[in-house]
Amino acid sequence: MNTSVSILAEIPEILHESLQGYLDSHPDWDQDRVFAAALSLFLLQNGSDQTPEASQNHRQAARIYLETLFQS
Repeated sequence: MNTSVSILAEIPEILHESLQGYLDSHPDWDQDRVFAAALSLFLLQNGSDQTPEASQNHRQAARIYLETLFQS
């Protein structure tokens, strides 16, 4: 099952401007795709897979990260 959750986040203005510049020059990306890639990469880099549940979450984050990067 592939479900989505909407989030509302405040980010620094300079980060928003950088994001907008990236999106303007990469029309195949959108804000949702960037956030999914960034969040899944963060979880991969900072997560722990010491328990079976954490290991499953780590694999799911890896799958989402790769799908996000390589979707067309």
